[in-house]
Amino acid sequence: MSEDTTVESTTADRTTADSTVTDTAAILERVRFDDKGLVPAIIQQWDSKEVLMLGYMNAEALRRTLTEGRVTFWSRSRQEFWRKGDTSGHAQFVKGAALDCDADTLLVEVDQIGVACHTGARRCFDVDPLNPVVGPR
Repeated sequence: MSEDTTVESTTADRTTADSTVTDTAAILERVRFDDKGLVPAIIQQWDSKEVLMLGYMNAEALRRTLTEGRVTFWSRSRQEFWRKGDTSGHAQFVKGAALDCDADTLLVEVDQIGVACHTGARRCFDVDPLNPVVGPR
């Protein structure tokens, strides 16, 4: 058995190792990054569908997220990559991903370990409810 055959047989969702690279490259070409090279990524718990947080990814962060199984962001304030959970232990394991209809926003479905927000809240949107007037429907 050749080395390439071994790699191909261990690639779970792809027919060949090369197709993973090609698929990821094609996805990255479709994404409409903003003028700073970023795309917003909505992070959602895969089973409950609760929205956990919003982060930003550049092309390399998205490539890592799609190919490594853990969510990686680009920190706009620190200007560096950060993989959720590396320091806190509150990791996000990728369960699915999709582009929106304009290809300018990502939805990443994850299995969240621990809390998602740096404040200690389960969701980043739990910390400042706005209490708007609720429509009749």
